Amino acid sequence: MGLTTLTMGATADAQTTRTAPPRRPAPSGPAARPAAEPPASPAIMGDDSLTMKFEVSGIPVILRRVTANNVVAANLYLLGGVRQLTPQTQGIELMLLEASERGTRKYPRDLLRTRMAALGSAIGVGAGVDWTSVGLRATTTGFDSTWAILADRLMAPRLDPAEVELVREQFVTGVRQRKDSPDALLDFLADSIAFSGHPYALEPTGTEATLSALTVADLKAYHTAQMVTSRMLLVVVGNVSRSKVERLVRESIGRLPRGSYAWSLPEPPADLPGAYVVEKRQLPTNYLQGYFHGPKATSADYTALRLACAVLSGRLFGEVRQRRNLSYSVNAPFVERAFSLGGLYVTTTQPDDVLAIMQQQVRALQEGIITDEGLDLLRQQFIVTYFLDNETNADQANMLARAELYQGDFRRASRFVQELRAVTPQDIQRAARTYLKQVRWAYVGDPAKVTPARLLRF
Repeated sequence: MGLTTLTMGATADAQTTRTAPPRRPAPSGPAARPAAEPPASPAIMGDDSLTMKFEVSGIPVILRRVTANNVVAANLYLLGGVRQLTPQTQGIELMLLEASERGTRKYPRDLLRTRMAALGSAIGVGAGVDWTSVGLRATTTGFDSTWAILADRLMAPRLDPAEVELVREQFVTGVRQRKDSPDALLDFLADSIAFSGHPYALEPTGTEATLSALTVADLKAYHTAQMVTSRMLLVVVGNVSRSKVERLVRESIGRLPRGSYAWSLPEPPADLPGAYVVEKRQLPTNYLQGYFHGPKATSADYTALRLACAVLSGRLFGEVRQRRNLSYSVNAPFVERAFSLGGLYVTTTQPDDVLAIMQQQVRALQEGIITDEGLDLLRQQFIVTYFLDNETNADQANMLARAELYQGDFRRASRFVQELRAVTPQDIQRAARTYLKQVRWAYVGDPAKVTPARLLRF
């Protein structure tokens, strides 16, 4: 990639990248979220009586009964994410699952696609650092038939060599195209340098080298070893009964081998010093992204840092974009993982000027106290925005899964507002002081426009 590294501490690994933070739309393509669905129950996640957890054939199942629409979202999570991979097998699970869309034992490729089109359903696959998700979206009347296709994709993919080769070509092309997008390249570099030496540094969607080397035999061996029920969590949100879910699971994926996997949170990332990596590009603007490590999801500071990032985002927007007109896009993202990430992002023609403002605003957040009135207003805005972003059945399923896996209890999803309101101005200041430091930066643009010493002041 023509990578130029100027660092103190670890450098970025050119063979790794990450999923993008939530400041930009998700990519389109095979791994993208399926089609939009109608809004879910107005209660969103506020009523635990609507949700239950049970086990079917050793598979934990969380079911939330929603009667406000006729859409069913069923998300199956294959746990472990990048911890199931090696440097040589990056991308193998996603490649296997995408290849299954091209034919299974019961459903040859053309029949599978015809059935899905007739049902008006969608099955999407997404690979993340902590799990791979296989998501089904169907109407209540088409749920059984769509589930049968999803289950056969998991249990008996054909993996025809010619079809696997087509999937490989698509994946390799996608990896190559990442270099053409400054934002995608920025994410690649920023996450790589942030997690140097940690399993999160592996790329769940693969690299050009690993994708090119994987064989059909590799995919079949991985399927045999890794498609086990001990790696599975199923979350279903929609107007569907427990008895139906139990029957469908028991008669399909419940017959897979048990395996010996046990879910646990990953080890914390290393306490790395501030560092930066620069990719020289001649662009109309320059792209800058810095990450700092936050607390684990079970920590009380998790929500406090989320709010601290929201405060910082608002202040950066006001100062950098509105007052100084130095950027059309600036914010402080918060990335939800087992171990959270906070960040600083901007695209600008004057990175040094923006870095000075960022440092000033970070210091103000660490040294000052937000007023109670300001925090109340922020909380209300945050709650509205957060639930608008999580109102579909599929989004509710993801909220339940994150609560169950990251915090040990799906009921924590319904306590989000309560936990948000418990955060004090002092908590926000403490989180900013504790975590907003040792920022590890990625820069894509003109190296002459950024002063390295400024990057190391955070």
